[in-house]
Amino acid sequence: MSTKAEEIITPIFKELNKIKEYNQLKVLNAMQKEKLSDSHFTYSTGYGYGDIGRDIVDRIYANIFNTEDAIVRPHIVSGTHAIAAALQAVLRPGDTLMSITGTPYDTLLKVIGIKGNGMGSLKEYGINYKQIDLNESFKINLEKVREEIKKDHSIKVISMQRSTGYGWRPALTIDDIELAINEIKKIKEDIIVFVDNCYGEFLDTKEPTDVGADLVAGSLIKNIGGGIAPTGGYVVGKKI
Repeated sequence: MSTKAEEIITPIFKELNKIKEYNQLKVLNAMQKEKLSDSHFTYSTGYGYGDIGRDIVDRIYANIFNTEDAIVRPHIVSGTHAIAAALQAVLRPGDTLMSITGTPYDTLLKVIGIKGNGMGSLKEYGINYKQIDLNESFKINLEKVREEIKKDHSIKVISMQRSTGYGWRPALTIDDIELAINEIKKIKEDIIVFVDNCYGEFLDTKEPTDVGADLVAGSLIKNIGGGIAPTGGYVVGKKI
């Protein structure tokens, strides 16, 4: 029975190994392109002035994710913190944030203002929130997304949660994300498409930013930290 099981899963593991090797090479190429060396591991004043180590890590991440810019910091304590920072940077009073993958996982509910006393939340700052649930096949309901964008001109940021979070649905694939972005941009080119990429890094040969996402955030504690980083987060995307 065990031999038969190994035969069945061998092609799957071969494909996963290809993805692993592709991404490993991508990271090494980014380090080589930015000329990472031992000099970048020197001490810093703590203020960030002339911190060549910090600056080169930002450039390496921008290279890996194929983006214009990146910010990578150990002071970002979690994926939720990274997501909150990204959303607070691009949303202003009167704007609307719309999730198209249903309710975000629990830790973001207080950030948005759905739960809690609202102190420091997006809601407290006059930012509206809407959401569209996934359809019965656990896919993005593109028809409803299109309708809502056409109807509500205050929608500035559309958010997608790539992983299952605490739910039972399948994770979004890169193809799912690409299809949704293409449909969104057909209607309104300047809408900011944000992807919560926690647990999603290096699962494919492409990242959300490779298929049109404007802004992506994630945690160093998860995939991209390799199980080594005890804290930290990143935000990558287009320059504003």
